[in-house]
Amino acid sequence: MTEMAAGRPGPRKPRELRDVHEFLDQVRLRPGMWVRRGSLQHLDSMLVGYAVACEIHDSDESFDFWNSGPFSQWLWKRMNMAYPSNLGWAVEIERAAESAGMPPMEMFFSLLDEFRAERGRARSTHEK
Repeated sequence: MTEMAAGRPGPRKPRELRDVHEFLDQVRLRPGMWVRRGSLQHLDSMLVGYAVACEIHDSDESFDFWNSGPFSQWLWKRMNMAYPSNLGWAVEIERAAESAGMPPMEMFFSLLDEFRAERGRARSTHEK
């Protein structure tokens, strides 16, 4: 994951980023720099801090990563869970990654890519 994928921008300064998804793209480039021990729970905490800072500064940015937000709702369906987990998306992905023998951060970004792709298709369908 440390190699830059084709078509993805390289490292940028935080002030150059426009939204949480661009921030997550930076985390993907250098997860060890941003997230302690590759813990998705630490990433979740960081994202909550990001959302709180947006609220404090009156940003109108939508935030997909609350534990009852769009990413979680999508994830519960994707994981065939009958009901939302009270533990949150980070814990559930870490559990699924352990069962699959996959690094949790790698699984998160794979799921994030799916989520983004499906949202992109949903948006373009509604825009027509």
